[in-house]
Amino acid sequence: MAFDIKMIKKVYTELPGKVEKTRRLLNKPLTLTEKILYAHLADETPSKSFERGTSYVNFNPDRVAMQDATAQMALLQFMQAGKSKAAVPSTVHADHLIQAKVGADKDLATAEVSNKEVYEFLSSVSNKYGIGFWKPGAGIIHQVVLENYAFPGGMMIGTDSHTVNAGGLGMVAVGVGGADAVDVMAGMPWELKFPKLIGVKLTGKLNGWTAPKDIILKVAGLLTVKGGTGCIVEYFGDGAESLSCTGKGTICNMGAEIGATTSTFGYDDSMARYLEATDRADVAAAANEVREHLTADAEVYANPEQYFDQVIEINLDTLEPHLNGPFTPDKATPISKMREEAEKNGWPLKVEVGLIGSCTNSSYEDISRAASIAKQAAEKDLKAAGEFKITPGSEQVRYTIERDGLINTFNEMGGEVYANACGPCIGMWARTGAEKQEKNTIVHSFNRNFAKRADGNPNTYAFVGSPELVTAIAIAGDLGFNPITDTLKNSKGEEVKLDEPSGFELPPKGFAVEDAGYQAPAEDGSGVNVAVSPESDRLQLLTPFKPWDGKNITGAKLLIKAKGKCTTDHISMAGPWLKFRGHLDNISNNMLIGGVNFFNDETNKVKSQLSGEYGEVPATQRQYKAEGIPTIVVGDHNYGEGSSREHAAMEPRHLGVRAVLVKSFARIHETNLKKQGMLGLTFADEADYDKIQEDDTFNFLDLDAFAPGKNLKLEVVHADGSNDVIVVNHSYNKQQIEWFKAGSALNLIKEQNK
Repeated sequence: MAFDIKMIKKVYTELPGKVEKTRRLLNKPLTLTEKILYAHLADETPSKSFERGTSYVNFNPDRVAMQDATAQMALLQFMQAGKSKAAVPSTVHADHLIQAKVGADKDLATAEVSNKEVYEFLSSVSNKYGIGFWKPGAGIIHQVVLENYAFPGGMMIGTDSHTVNAGGLGMVAVGVGGADAVDVMAGMPWELKFPKLIGVKLTGKLNGWTAPKDIILKVAGLLTVKGGTGCIVEYFGDGAESLSCTGKGTICNMGAEIGATTSTFGYDDSMARYLEATDRADVAAAANEVREHLTADAEVYANPEQYFDQVIEINLDTLEPHLNGPFTPDKATPISKMREEAEKNGWPLKVEVGLIGSCTNSSYEDISRAASIAKQAAEKDLKAAGEFKITPGSEQVRYTIERDGLINTFNEMGGEVYANACGPCIGMWARTGAEKQEKNTIVHSFNRNFAKRADGNPNTYAFVGSPELVTAIAIAGDLGFNPITDTLKNSKGEEVKLDEPSGFELPPKGFAVEDAGYQAPAEDGSGVNVAVSPESDRLQLLTPFKPWDGKNITGAKLLIKAKGKCTTDHISMAGPWLKFRGHLDNISNNMLIGGVNFFNDETNKVKSQLSGEYGEVPATQRQYKAEGIPTIVVGDHNYGEGSSREHAAMEPRHLGVRAVLVKSFARIHETNLKKQGMLGLTFADEADYDKIQEDDTFNFLDLDAFAPGKNLKLEVVHADGSNDVIVVNHSYNKQQIEWFKAGSALNLIKEQNK
């Protein structure tokens, strides 16, 4: 039986009436997205429809999920909210802090020792506040959510950008910062700007070497890393119905890489099969009773241009396998063109490592299709030319593939299985030789491939592909290898060709697991003690940020003008820094160390206006803070792209940065800045970015009249005494301005709870 079945049945009982209300309000056929959004309104149905891309709307999500790296800060904040129990079903998943080094068992044992303090904190705080805890080794949050909690037509938020994975089971599932999660766990509504809608019509059927991953790799190439910002992507068509549920999950998962709020699919037979296979036949039965409300109205899919803001059509019959990269997940190259592109651009053709798994591609179907290629390698006397690593997504998947002999198959081709955790996908990979920073190529089935992302080496060229394509390329050791047309020479000197991959949508013998790794919370957590040592370097109780004094910010210095791509990985790196995610002061020592300084093209090297000398970004900012001098960060387009990590907003706030001024923001990061009482601003004229000089001082001229829909004027005083007055935009509504005034959204919640 499913978790929280009463809650799910309540959603389905109320859904038909809410959909009918919405249909009368909008006076048109409804998309699936509209049905789910309007069914989860925190307030009564409005008198008129919301304006896409403009209206701020309050929602009541059905559940919250948190991974261990972000849960620490979220729960440290929740402890200040004055609540005795989480108001909605919530879970914590210990998946980010396990480093991939020598193999699953040893790596897990090492993590349990090195992270003991953090795991005990997460276990006890979950136990106290009625939150389910998935222990280290249980699996990656998004795979575990898909297997246990996701349900068609539901809405959830999660403190990880790839929460969107649950769209594979027909949810509106959105990645958020920890402060958003705290709101919902405290019984408050969750605010979101009503999204625009992108429809993706899939026709035909995947065949041969093409996989669901290739659909989202193609979409990423079409829309780019910011093309989905402020939008929900809804997939439909006969091609969508032909995909497995976990294949749909893969597509939704990587929707985070186009900046989409989330992606989703209408309920169909593949979802019902997956629910039944994962011991949730009761959810499938309940969903079947309201099936018509768990997909769009027929008229929408028949005439999508009338109901979506943008429509893309992809014919799966002719779709080719893709590799995306390097250094960005939207640089899409069909495999038939890869050798030509690599030679033209100087990408190393020799592939050092192939990695499959992660939250994006670790289903039984993914692993079985990749294993079919590995099996051929053994049968045809082929060995992997480079290293080959497998990261199962959950203990349930790992146990089942071991039972079915698939791990053995990978071992025979020289593969190594890492723990059921994020591992190399998020930089938790102790890769031998990475410190040499040699130019090299890896291929993986993950979702992101920013510079330094996997192994910390800025010269690792990482390419994203399907698990089966990655397996084939790892065997060949050649980035330009096209398994559709090319042959390989085996140990006997024979030319052999790999057959098309084959696999199983679901395990023929069913899923199995001995210990899934779940810890249920105490019925009454009032007696549970949550201890945080003042001497700890891993955990630190939070001190509330100071409220705004109501005055214009003046005399602010430029900390850094970031050039080009500045993701949350650049603002707050993961990898070895993950261990400080529960200690705000310690993790602030990585603030913006990956951002490229516009004035010298170097990272972690900025000029101090106090000393005139160049130093590390965090150290320079700490000097400004000690002197009580406010600072401003300036950035380029899509600033804060990538992970949902709110540390990228909390660190500048903690160290005294007052405003972030950029050409454009990634959605989650902009929200995170607002939640922490920061000013997130955009240039009204992007050309003003070029006016910002290294020794500039900033004076806000009318912040004391801060109001929704009203831009602000900022005086930029240059070192030679000249100045520019520039106009900056903001998207703060009335509620968000109250967060700013209070010092943070959490400060406001505490006041309201009093």
